[in-house]
Amino acid sequence: MRVTFLGTSGAVPTTERNPSALFVNRDGDKLLFDCGEGTQRQMMRFGTGFAVDHVFVTHTHGDHVLGIPGLLQTFDFNDREEPLAIHAPAGTRGTIEDLVSVTGDTPSFPVRITQVSAGDTVLDGDGYEVRAIRTQHRCQSVGYAVVEDDRKGRFDREKAEEQLGIEPGPKYSKLHRGEPVEHEGRTVQPEEVVGPDRPGRTLVYTGDTRPTDAVVEASEDADLLVHDATFADDWAERARTTAHATGREAGEVAQEADAKRLALTHISTRYGGNPRPILDDAREAFDGEAFVPDDGRRIDVPFPDE
Repeated sequence: MRVTFLGTSGAVPTTERNPSALFVNRDGDKLLFDCGEGTQRQMMRFGTGFAVDHVFVTHTHGDHVLGIPGLLQTFDFNDREEPLAIHAPAGTRGTIEDLVSVTGDTPSFPVRITQVSAGDTVLDGDGYEVRAIRTQHRCQSVGYAVVEDDRKGRFDREKAEEQLGIEPGPKYSKLHRGEPVEHEGRTVQPEEVVGPDRPGRTLVYTGDTRPTDAVVEASEDADLLVHDATFADDWAERARTTAHATGREAGEVAQEADAKRLALTHISTRYGGNPRPILDDAREAFDGEAFVPDDGRRIDVPFPDE
């Protein structure tokens, strides 16, 4: 699972930060979360490619959706034929439809718009799901959690070969699939050579939000939490009135959820090129790894047992 931060600014872009967009490559499946203006250029600049089949919109404020028309036009110019799904909060279909047709042209490829609510499984992928989670902003909004299935336990080849005398071959595959095999007059059960299931990875992307219990619950043991951290703590009142979060509040969410890593995004332009106050506040509240990603930063999300 590779994450590329395409846009980490707040409502207004800066020379260093684009509006909100997060690109996730999950074992070859390309997922785009939010699409602020200029996202298609960021995708070219940082080499993610355009092979996106799903766009997940957290809410329809301009800094999260104004890149949709440009992205669709870029797809058109590239002779795209594959369908595109745009997922957005319930009640926002009309806004997304307007963005799709704003130039007066109809895309040359199918565009499917789905409306989602907190608790929905938005995408049932191969070995993972994308789930909508409840957030709190000034409009209809959701966050998203990418949750992988548990993986099979480790196969103990040494025990199978040296202790049980089973040579490498089809029996290994059957045992790893959870099927017993007959060997030298007895039945070998899978649990004799296969360890317990291993957890998959969890990535949570909040979009714009106040701290919520729902985000804490969705982020329990998350490998990466990408949380709104628009302000430092000295602007906490502004965060409350605009329905955003501070770095400290994001850190408290990550701490309560026992997340492993915390990425602080949606950085207000008032911090210019120095988001350190936001980061310092988050690190005071969170014992794990917290960081403010620059646009273009790419990180790999390892499995929990790695």
